[in-house]
This record gives sequence, C-alpha cells and structure tokens, in this order.
Amino acid sequence: MDTKNIKKLKNKTGIIVDSLQLPLEEGLITAKKLGADGVQIYAVSGEMSPENVSSAARKNLKSMIDGLGLEISALCGDLGGHGFQDHGLNPLKIEKSKRILDLAVELGTNIVTTHIGIIPEDPDSRIYDSMQRACEDLGVYAKSLNAYFAIETGPETAKRLKSFLDSLSTNGVSVNFDPANMVMVTGDDPVEGVKLLKEYLVHTHVKDGIQYKPVDPRNVYGFLGHDSGTDHEKIAEMVSSGEYFMEVPLGKGHVNFTDYFLALQEADYRGYLTIEREVKANPIQDITEAIAFIQKFK
Repeated sequence: MDTKNIKKLKNKTGIIVDSLQLPLEEGLITAKKLGADGVQIYAVSGEMSPENVSSAARKNLKSMIDGLGLEISALCGDLGGHGFQDHGLNPLKIEKSKRILDLAVELGTNIVTTHIGIIPEDPDSRIYDSMQRACEDLGVYAKSLNAYFAIETGPETAKRLKSFLDSLSTNGVSVNFDPANMVMVTGDDPVEGVKLLKEYLVHTHVKDGIQYKPVDPRNVYGFLGHDSGTDHEKIAEMVSSGEYFMEVPLGKGHVNFTDYFLALQEADYRGYLTIEREVKANPIQDITEAIAFIQKFK
C-alpha cells in the first residue's frame, strides 16, 4: 500500500455502533475503547426511533456520549422499502425523516444518512418526480435546521446522483459517500465519484468490497414495480450468497484507498470517516482491524 502521495489524514474516525452488534450503551463504550472519535447510530426503529426517545432520554444519551468523549458523526435514517419512490407512502416517510432530523440536531449532529431508492434514468418519469418532490421537501427542512439529509452512494452512478441533487433548490439533501457500494453494485469509480460529488460530501462510510460479476442494482436495492416474479427472487438469492459481490475487510477489496483518500483530501473533505461492517462474523475484530488500517494514513 503506497501512501506517499497522501498528506496525513486529519479526519476523525467513526464507527457505526450497530455494526458492533451490541446493546447501545455497551456499543458506545466499546467504540470508545476501540479508539473511535465518534459513532453513527441507527434511529429508525426500536429504542432509537424518535417517537420512543423521550426528552429525558435524549438528554441522558447525549450526556453519556459526551461523558465518553465521543461525538455522533451522524444518525442513520434509512426507512427501507423503495425509499421515496412510492408517492402514496411518502407523506409518512417524509414526516418520520423530519423527526429523525430533529433528533439528530438535539443529540448534537446535523447529519442524517439514508437511502432514497434508485434514482431512475428518466427525469420525466413518475418515480423520479416522487423522489424529487420528497427530497425537495426534506432538503428545505434540513436546511432550516442547518442540517443535511445525506443520500448514500451506490444504487446509481455518481453522475446520475449529481444530476438529481443539482435539480433541488438547496444542498440540504447532500451525500454520504460509500465507496464499497459503488464498487460492488454499479461498478462506478469511487475516485471519480468523489470528484463529481465533492460539493455535496458531508459524511463518508469506510467500507471495502469486491464485485465478482455485474448485477442489476434493482435486484440489490429493489425498485418500485420490479420486485416481483420468480426470476427476481432467484437473482436476489444469488446476490445474498455472494456470487455477485461481497463486502470484505478494508484493504482486501477493490476500493483503492490510497487514491480514494487522496481524492477526499483534494475535495477538502473534513468530515468523518465512519467504519461500516455489515458482515456478522467477528465484528469487533473486523472493526479493530479497520481502525488500524485507517491509522496507517494518519
């Protein structure tokens, strides 16, 4: 690994606390012990869903995180399904997303990351219009809080994502950059992706992966009207088996982190490098090794 062209990284290191597969409080303590500066927390269901976090609980959680010397790099507000493709479901999803943004700000972060569904190629399509209207609403609301609703890269190319973001009136909807998703699913180049999306970068995931054979992103992330039929179910089963792609430990996949980190530096990205590990075996060991990997660039 040649790091000679990179200045020492000054970005803080985060961990998606849910990746540790521990109860929240234990996960926070473990993240601190592993050397993290901050954590990202899922805030979609269960104890961290906004309607379940009382005012007192919010204060206690923030106090505990502050007491550990941690920050919250972002909340995750991915509501699943088809993102914001279904116009009929969007009012409820938009309302919940706003409450997650409120929770984020109250806990001391101004970033909520999410998947919005695959952005269609045709900007005149009904689904594109539904997604655009939802993101416009959320972008304006996020901006009013001095916050960001950050779309995770991967379901579509960086070029298509930038075109979509450029169509909105505000950068309240921005980008959570995940290089592994691009490598594994669309085959897009993360370095060129950073260059294209640099004005929208507010958060990143540090993750690695390998693509073994091309795959239709709709079979990975779903797409309204596409998720039915025997063929799709068969492909989805093969995708989950690792035949098409696989997430792997940092430095073991197809993300060129030397070039990727250099691209982030050239884009003047100063936010978090947050480790995500979605494989269930040995998460603490994998994340410990991931932190050590990032430290080589510091």
